[in-house]
Amino acid sequence: MNPFEMVVAIIAITAIASVLRAKYGVVRRDKGEDFIQRGPDPEAERLRAEVKGLKDRVAVLERLATDGSSALEREFEKLRDRD
Repeated sequence: MNPFEMVVAIIAITAIASVLRAKYGVVRRDKGEDFIQRGPDPEAERLRAEVKGLKDRVAVLERLATDGSSALEREFEKLRDRD
């Protein structure tokens, strides 16, 4: 094996190792390697719940905008009682 092939092999091994480290969540720290715990992100879950609530409110508002006036008054009363 000539020196050029050896350099290419070392670079390939290093690249493969870094891809595997990233895939399995290993992070290099000052004194060794730590595993990152992968799980549900609480911030993402909170945002999903907020978006769901906003979509529900938009659906109510769309229904209010397209219904007749008497239905509109009843829905406004329901919303006032809910908040």
